[in-house]
Amino acid sequence: MLAVCLGNICRSPMAEGLLRHHIQQHGLRAKVDSAGTSNHHQGEPPDRRAQQEMKRHGIDISSQRSRPFVHADFETFDLILVMDQSNLRDVLAMAQGKDEWVDKVHLILDDEEIPDPYYGGASGFAEVFEMLDRASEDWVRSLKG
Repeated sequence: MLAVCLGNICRSPMAEGLLRHHIQQHGLRAKVDSAGTSNHHQGEPPDRRAQQEMKRHGIDISSQRSRPFVHADFETFDLILVMDQSNLRDVLAMAQGKDEWVDKVHLILDDEEIPDPYYGGASGFAEVFEMLDRASEDWVRSLKG
């Protein structure tokens, strides 16, 4: 499972942490990572507000580092979960119409986008946490069949 947002410093690191948490809670094993459609924050840790919100819930994401989404991710991951329509367009454009790659890409929440909390306050990160927690739990349950 690969979580993807724009800069890989807010939403997708939170999603990575939550996916790992729920996978562990269900006693499953799966490769989990996160990436961004932009490389502007490459090598940076998650936003401090994202780290604080996750830590409030007992999940440490401080060791994660931002990296860009690359073509090899289509081969490495069976499931690519994007945060919003913009991320979806960017990742699908990189899939170059290859059906086996396109079929791996999904919005993390089918019916709504995960808003980018970067330019807001702490409450935006709390809202994103709740949305991603629900979505992550659902995706992990789907792994169990």
